[in-house]
Amino acid sequence: MKNFKFILGVGIAMMNMVYGQELKSPNGDFVMDFSLSKDGKPTYQLKYKGKDVVKPSHLGFEFKTKHKEMDFAVQDRVEDEKAKDIANFLSGFTIVDTKTSTVDETWKPVWGEVDKIRNHFNELAVAVSQPNTDRQMVIRFRLFDEGLGFRYEFPEQKNLKYFVIKEEHSQFAMAGDHTAFWIPGDYDTQEYDFTESKLSEISSLFDKAYIGNASQKAFSKTGVQTALMMKATNGLYINLHEAALINYPAMSLNLDEKTLTFESWLTPDALGDKGYLQAPFNTPWRTIIASDDAREVAFKGPQLIYNLNEPSKIKDTSWIKPVKYVGVWWEMITGKSSWAYTDEYPTVQLGVTDYKNAKPNGKHAANNQHVKEYIDFASEHGFDAVLVEGWNEGWEDWFGNHKDYVFDFVTPYPDFDVKALNAYAKSKGVKIMMHHETSGSIRNYERHLDKAYKFMQDNGYNSVKSGYVGDIVPRGDYHYSQNTINHYQYAIEKAADYKIMVNAHEAVRPTGVARTWPNLIGNESARGTEYQAFGGSKPNHVTILPFTRLLGGPMDYTPGIFEMDVKKLNPNNHSHVNSTIANQLALYVTMYSPLQMAADIIEHYKRFSDAFQFIKDVPVDWQDSKYLEAEPGKYLTIARQDKNSNNWFVGNVNGTDARSTKIKLDFLEKGKKYEATIYADAKDAHYKTNPQAYNIETKKVDAKSNLNLTSAPGGGFAISIKEIK
Repeated sequence: MKNFKFILGVGIAMMNMVYGQELKSPNGDFVMDFSLSKDGKPTYQLKYKGKDVVKPSHLGFEFKTKHKEMDFAVQDRVEDEKAKDIANFLSGFTIVDTKTSTVDETWKPVWGEVDKIRNHFNELAVAVSQPNTDRQMVIRFRLFDEGLGFRYEFPEQKNLKYFVIKEEHSQFAMAGDHTAFWIPGDYDTQEYDFTESKLSEISSLFDKAYIGNASQKAFSKTGVQTALMMKATNGLYINLHEAALINYPAMSLNLDEKTLTFESWLTPDALGDKGYLQAPFNTPWRTIIASDDAREVAFKGPQLIYNLNEPSKIKDTSWIKPVKYVGVWWEMITGKSSWAYTDEYPTVQLGVTDYKNAKPNGKHAANNQHVKEYIDFASEHGFDAVLVEGWNEGWEDWFGNHKDYVFDFVTPYPDFDVKALNAYAKSKGVKIMMHHETSGSIRNYERHLDKAYKFMQDNGYNSVKSGYVGDIVPRGDYHYSQNTINHYQYAIEKAADYKIMVNAHEAVRPTGVARTWPNLIGNESARGTEYQAFGGSKPNHVTILPFTRLLGGPMDYTPGIFEMDVKKLNPNNHSHVNSTIANQLALYVTMYSPLQMAADIIEHYKRFSDAFQFIKDVPVDWQDSKYLEAEPGKYLTIARQDKNSNNWFVGNVNGTDARSTKIKLDFLEKGKKYEATIYADAKDAHYKTNPQAYNIETKKVDAKSNLNLTSAPGGGFAISIKEIK
């Protein structure tokens, strides 16, 4: 507080003179200009190598005029102009001070695509004041070689203590009718297939893109979600997202089709309010990443977002370890097996329903014998863990009933012996991964969280897959509201107290928070492999995710499906996995995650044991990564070096058109010899008509070698390159 008063004091003399400031990125490619408009609106614009990324755009807020800080009876007598003053935090500002600084440091992630990340930016902090209300704000800009981050900061002050956001009005004025890869703006889910269109076509295509989901709430037919990937006609790639989403609602974007300007659109709570804040407070960062090379967006974009988050708050991270796992899951997703133990009861109540005397339905997959089969398989093939879903009581009527007390997360079904199975897993050198489905009842989960995590700790579990399927309970709230965001964060931090790693499904899309809390080793928060059993995803879906969803953190995409005809598992399910086997292998490289599942059933891996070898070999933690070629929606090829050896692994995922490519292996260490095992689509492979056609070839290579490879529609290739010693 004293510091801000000092800023006001020294800045008051020059506030009528300072109207703008230029900020350049360290390499000079980006230039950001900040100014105040004539009516005192904070305004910024961004250029990359002289090209417009964001044209002049306004910043600010609209506050609610009625909140607990004001007596309602008195407030109702406030004159209209006074009410407008209270609501307006958009204009009437003067600049009272600007400060610039530079940071250049390097830090080591606990896990990641690379073993070190450079955090290098130039910063501009602009302190503004609204004289007619005597309220202050700092707008902080950080310009990296990859793009811009900015946030709002509300210092401690007399006239802005507790306040309620009606809307944040951060604008992003686009310079043209860009091609966008978008999913509908939604308060509850990101589980959509991407639509590729011009910005001006979003509203006309919205209804077609807005497919059904377990929980969803669209807000506008011109609304889209971040991370939003675009390509301009001049070849510029642009991405809009956010970083460090803490104690604040998630941001979507709403497009003005006439001006091609996006504006922030926050997720409201059950009352329609978009944020309850208390000064001092910093908002999340709004991020703008741009490059004339798509590879830079996909590779350096996540590093920018991580750099806008705080360093790890977990001092001892030795217990946080990447995980490769198998699990009792895909057979339930396809409908071959069941999460539920019995079909005998129309409803169940925990502590009341008599499961011990219930008739088993014969389809319950989480039973002792079956889980032991997966433990044996994991142990034989070098996997770290086995996920088991459906182990606990309550699955018979878990979904769609808005039950508050739906699971207790500690009581197993009669055919699942927790202690015996964990002892068996331990004897085989394998962990069992816990599963906590909340059914959207966040209040119930918090009610049981300490007990559930202690139960895990006592029984040898060190990781949990949590889920939030269905509408949020208490009713009326949304998955991406401030309150629910706070719940996700609470669960992560509480898990750290018990040294538990978290893989959250149906939670908010990540924004780099895993830098601060690296026990968050995975999220779903997008349309994953399960939708291949729900009707299928577009074959180019996985060529877009690395430019969108993965910018904020790793995804538990659950790859590795080898049987594409789902009806062979369940005759009543006629879905088809729109991918070739080679494409599925490549996902272990292109869909970065320290948490990777071999998602198919054991029998299919035994059937294609030669292809399964790549999944066994591929690491889940990396020393270095090289993005070799990239075009969103079309193709992506990445090479990664194992964190613990000199071995490299390459993955290529391809879109809808067959494609040939030449891969240079100049990333290999010069003077060393390697053996490359290439898993590629066969000549007649096709994601729809011949997805299981692949060839495996082995050859000697070095840093001078080139590989000429062809990817089928919906296909790709995977290569393991091992040093010859």
